[in-house]
Amino acid sequence: MAGAIAASQDGFLTRLQLGRLPAPTCTVTLGQAGLSKSDLAALFESQLTSRRLDLEARRLGAEKRGYYSIGSSGHEGNAAVARAFRVDDMAFLHYRSGAFYIERARKLPGETPIWNMALSFVASSEDPISGGRHKVIGSKPLFIPPQTSTIASHLPKAVGTAFSIALARTQKKPDAQLPRDSVVLCSFGDASANHSTAVGAINAAAHTGFRGLPLPLVFVCEDNGIGISVKTPQGWIAANFGSKPGLRYVYGDARDPLDAMRAAREAEHCVRAARKPVFLHLRTVRLMGHAGSDLETSYRDRMEIEAEADQDPLLHCARRLVETGTMSLPEIEALYERTSGCVRRAMENATGRPKLTTSDSVTASLTPRAPVRRTTRTGHIQPKAPDDSRARSEPQHMSRLISLALAEQMERDANVTVFGEDVAKKGGVYGATTRLQQKFGPARVFDTILDEQSILGMGIGLAHNGFLPVPEIQFLAYVHNAEDQLRGEAASLSFFSNGQYTNPMVVRIAGLAYQKGFGGHFHNDNSMSVFRDIPGIVVACPSSGVEAVKMMREAFRIARDEKRVVIFLEPIALYGTKDLLEANDGQMTGVFDQINDTAEFGSVNVIGNSEKSEDLAIVTFGNGTYLSQRAAATLKLQGVKTRIIDLRWLVPLPIDALVTALADIKNVLIVDECRRSGSPSEEIMALLSEHNVAPNLVRINGVDTFIPLGPAADTVLVSEDQIVKSALKLVGAKIQRAAE
Repeated sequence: MAGAIAASQDGFLTRLQLGRLPAPTCTVTLGQAGLSKSDLAALFESQLTSRRLDLEARRLGAEKRGYYSIGSSGHEGNAAVARAFRVDDMAFLHYRSGAFYIERARKLPGETPIWNMALSFVASSEDPISGGRHKVIGSKPLFIPPQTSTIASHLPKAVGTAFSIALARTQKKPDAQLPRDSVVLCSFGDASANHSTAVGAINAAAHTGFRGLPLPLVFVCEDNGIGISVKTPQGWIAANFGSKPGLRYVYGDARDPLDAMRAAREAEHCVRAARKPVFLHLRTVRLMGHAGSDLETSYRDRMEIEAEADQDPLLHCARRLVETGTMSLPEIEALYERTSGCVRRAMENATGRPKLTTSDSVTASLTPRAPVRRTTRTGHIQPKAPDDSRARSEPQHMSRLISLALAEQMERDANVTVFGEDVAKKGGVYGATTRLQQKFGPARVFDTILDEQSILGMGIGLAHNGFLPVPEIQFLAYVHNAEDQLRGEAASLSFFSNGQYTNPMVVRIAGLAYQKGFGGHFHNDNSMSVFRDIPGIVVACPSSGVEAVKMMREAFRIARDEKRVVIFLEPIALYGTKDLLEANDGQMTGVFDQINDTAEFGSVNVIGNSEKSEDLAIVTFGNGTYLSQRAAATLKLQGVKTRIIDLRWLVPLPIDALVTALADIKNVLIVDECRRSGSPSEEIMALLSEHNVAPNLVRINGVDTFIPLGPAADTVLVSEDQIVKSALKLVGAKIQRAAE
């Protein structure tokens, strides 16, 4: 009988009919849990509905009519967390949170959680959260942004969102998305707690709390003791997080609804009153394996599986219903049958609803259907000191011009917030945020801890509350520590929420190579391939200070109006460069007050003669534009007329503008400072070939290697001399030696 029960999908019902209810695990009463009998019955119905949705989804998956992935069975205790917190307490949920979603939906009239989840399970385009793109738990009106890969990757943005509540209050932000007294929840499993992202986010929260700064956040760790097949040592979660400075620890047994409710209410009271982070540790169980395809008996003993099933939260709740005189066993069974019928009908009806059928419909949510303009705030925040008027009226190099461009945006829009490592008082490693904190205050320009995941997560979280964040990653190589915050979280949010949630931000990254006297690949990285295959993202790369100002204005417009993630990749080697061809020519500087236009998204910067009679066009970007201009001066002495096409926008490439700029050009040299493999030139070559542009097409790149220290770096990077030689070879000219 034991084996039959363990193998049965309806293990709960079988045990209920046999009267096999579990022994009590705690002595909490209804009063201590803050529940009435009707509350307990409602909680049970949410749990039961979640279970039946799991079972019906698994059935449809087996019949190849649905797409069951990971269910919530065994974790239904999180319904108590939903009951303890408000609807407008934003919740970033673990994938086993069906009961939470259903219980929260009870609080908002008109919500149809069963139908919504059914549509999600069958990937219908009518699914109100993802539009059929993924089985996710989410809802705009319920303040639940959808999560997909929730192996702790959502924790950093939860920290950022919680921080944004206090920040909005400090700045008296009138258009905040979250109420000033709201809190943030994020749930995850015990195995995910070991992930570096979780450790970093929890540390960031604790660090904030330790400093005495407000951070109304609850980490909800649902501890079922196993991650797929790897067990979590007993006591591990409590040992790691039970006494962490800056973090309040609360434990509850989520198998029992009353203890789950007691613990959730305690956590809610603590975080709401103290505005400090709380770690809510909930004991639970995992039923039916990790996912639909998981054969649990291949790695767990059947007796162990049976013992876990005996601790089913639904059985514990049924016991409580009987003990409190709320419902009898026959009444519970009747409710089970009614719920099963309701869920089955919804699932069957959902299978007939439309699906996404075209690539355009799939990708529609990656970019806005039409620009949606955000309201800018300019009222109560006025520039303080110092006065930038002199700096704005004198020639400045790129680093200073970027600082002035940022100040311009911050003056125009009080939602703009700049943060990262050393960006505040120090003004950034290279001075690109100089004087911003002095001018706009520590609430809008602040330092973060040394953790790139936390920095980018902060940006995502701030955007959830109506800010326009400008996180800085100190060096390009550092972004690899946190690239999933862009790939798996920021860039994917609009896709999986059908455009309902977005992450508008401008991520500033100092990068690329050619630094002199300072190098090694960690500070001299010439690979940007990590950004090139992230759908919906925009990558901008200025080639001078003037271009940086023009492009930054457009980058902020894209983020503000189109709500997109923009990567602003700044060439470190050009930060302080003033001269182009000879000493003191000042051609790489610009006067901010004289830069009156913007660099339109999708445009290119054409440098050279305007007539269509050039012998050669050089397509390039960043440091390559600087080197190519110098090379063009040498080529001119050789009688070669050169047009330089500075791409500006690297993702997506401005192909239409590029093709137009290359009209009537037979010889095209692509100068790409990145490594040959995975570089932008690969795509440029392909696109130009597809458009039948230029019969003579050649590219030069950096070598496929990390950048060494010192002069050795010059051996693996594109050089001015290499550009000249390649250009002359392409146009059929000969190098004139000095002796001639």
